[in-house]
Amino acid sequence: MILYDEQTRTYTLHTKSTTYQMKVWDYNVLLHAYYGPRLSDGDLSFLLRRKDRGFSPNPNEAGGSRTFSLDTFPQEYSTCGVGDYRLPSIELELPNGSHTADLRYVGGEVRRGKYRLEGLPAFHGGEEEWETLSVILRDDAAQVEVELLYGVLEQCDLITRTVRVKNTGRETVRLCRCASLCLDFIRSDLDLITFNGAHVMERCPSRATLRPGVQSVDSVRGASSHQHNPFVILCDRDAGEDYGLCYGAMLLYSGNFQAAAETDQFENARLVMGIHPYHFAWTLEPGASFTAPEAAMVCSPCGFGQMSRRFHQAIRNHLIRDPWAGRRKPVLINHWEATEMRFTAGRLLEIAQDAPELGLELFVMDDGWFGARNDDNAGLGDWYVNEEKLPGGLEALAKRIRELHMAFGIWIEPEMVNEDSALYRAHPDWVLNVPGRRPSRGRAQLVLDFSRQDVRDHIYGQIKNVLSSADISYVKWDMNRSLTDVWSAALPADRQGEVYHRYVLGVYDFAERLRRDFPHILIEGCCGGGGRFDGGMLYYTPQIWCSDNTDAMDRLRIQYGTSFCYPVSAMGAHVSAVPNGTTGRVTPMETRGVAAMHGTFGYEMDLSKCTREEKETVRRQTAYFKEHYELIQAGDYYRLSDPFRNGPYTAWEHVSPDRREALVSLVTGPFRGAPPFLTLRIKGLDPALRYRINGEGSWHGDVLMQAGWPLPVLSGDYQALQLYLEAE
Repeated sequence: MILYDEQTRTYTLHTKSTTYQMKVWDYNVLLHAYYGPRLSDGDLSFLLRRKDRGFSPNPNEAGGSRTFSLDTFPQEYSTCGVGDYRLPSIELELPNGSHTADLRYVGGEVRRGKYRLEGLPAFHGGEEEWETLSVILRDDAAQVEVELLYGVLEQCDLITRTVRVKNTGRETVRLCRCASLCLDFIRSDLDLITFNGAHVMERCPSRATLRPGVQSVDSVRGASSHQHNPFVILCDRDAGEDYGLCYGAMLLYSGNFQAAAETDQFENARLVMGIHPYHFAWTLEPGASFTAPEAAMVCSPCGFGQMSRRFHQAIRNHLIRDPWAGRRKPVLINHWEATEMRFTAGRLLEIAQDAPELGLELFVMDDGWFGARNDDNAGLGDWYVNEEKLPGGLEALAKRIRELHMAFGIWIEPEMVNEDSALYRAHPDWVLNVPGRRPSRGRAQLVLDFSRQDVRDHIYGQIKNVLSSADISYVKWDMNRSLTDVWSAALPADRQGEVYHRYVLGVYDFAERLRRDFPHILIEGCCGGGGRFDGGMLYYTPQIWCSDNTDAMDRLRIQYGTSFCYPVSAMGAHVSAVPNGTTGRVTPMETRGVAAMHGTFGYEMDLSKCTREEKETVRRQTAYFKEHYELIQAGDYYRLSDPFRNGPYTAWEHVSPDRREALVSLVTGPFRGAPPFLTLRIKGLDPALRYRINGEGSWHGDVLMQAGWPLPVLSGDYQALQLYLEAE
């Protein structure tokens, strides 16, 4: 619900459990008043206090008054060059060379439904579910208009934000910074939680107390990156899973981003989130406009668990799109770890032969099926079937797989090219490369200039022909290097600051075309695993390969960190052979299966080399996952322990919306002598209902939540167990 009070000039956004308010103040400056647990209607501007602060300048309109300064008040969308010295949300380069932005309120509009973004990912839903607030700010001297857009999804306690900047004047203006979200707090006693890591160890939570100055997390790699994720949390210093006020903010963007938190001289805090200003400069001709990526906010007064569940619900139901929003995804087998690129059609069929009997439903052919692709050094860009490996092409292989009663999928990497390829020899100017310099290589490949329509059209034409040539149900879209040498031959020198963003828009355009032309194909995002695991890609790809690290014990940490924002249904997770290819660790098959059920679930191994006992385990795990699919993929998610604390176990839980079912999964660490007796307190149950555990006994929900469940002593390293709870 969105309310506007003409008398007090306040806009109030209510969700089911939260309230957000902004106020038009003196001189038509738009200030931020409140964001937090839901409050009664009313003007909250009494929270904003005036005082003459030394070295904090005053607007010219204030005359002799020294108590109003942009430097001291919480701003709704911070400006630059006119008195606010804190983190700016926008920076304009004007024809006279100045870098200023002075935005004043013009008007606003409340309407049913959700605003729409063209060419960008965004949350969606029916007109009856959403409300939109449009607030117009204007810089009269620059003749630039800024539209702040807010979407309110009341039932999910979600507020989305974006910004449109329009040049309404007669001269060209350059946009050098344009954040999607600015959130000011009249306090700074907060912690900042970011999600960081590296390739094969992504999204590990890092928590730090806000200190004076700026703390930031960002990426300038051309992708949201393995190293940092465009999701952050600001929270009470004592906040935990089930208590404390916390604010989650995610950016739906798959390129360079920055999330920066500043504590100012008066112990106020500001969070600014959006496209990274590094090498960003967007030219706005007269009449032209620019739209920032969407950001989304969730406030929870009851800790991280509640915040996560609100994000999960919103992402599952209002970001991921049909037909895969509510549809069961197939359990797959991928041959990469069994063969890498050294395979033939016969070898693939050998791996697939027993898969249907074990309950597997989709066979995925990974890298190496096209061009001269036998290793990393050649073939990328030549999207035609290597018929020496696959006689009769994809059609013949897909037919054989279908005869086994399995669906068929393939791997692609459309954004990349090898120098040893027909495409590069014909079009060397199609790669990102600075004139006069030799380009950097990553994985022996260069990056195609996806900011260019002609390049995208050519690659898409090849991929479309491939996907149309056979019965293909799944595509794994990979991207195996970060961007360097970012310069486009299609843009003049003064517009090279647009290339990074145009590249991302090109990726989105390519993905949207795939969805439009092949709506039946399940697209799984993959950027060396988790390098583009963000809300932007989830709009186009309903699941994303969570990490190239398939080690069960490392995955407990990776999936734990990922779960703070992203739902289990979005996490690509597979059972691999041991010793693990990344860590060399040996974990039991049962444990690998339980860890992979914290995701979309599948296998990445050579089934033809599995023992009878291992195959039986695969059969049992697959059946168990399918039996509890809805509970795992759509249930409320609870983190029961923190794997980064190196406790005796890692545990998590899925609970049905009606609280009549729950599935608890637990994995132990290394075994130690004289182990203690452990009791696990379960969450999310109905205290009044009685539950059977794995078909036995009967206990009240309040007993299991408060007293807990005694865990058996599991002997050996890295053991696993699962408890299925069903109400009587």
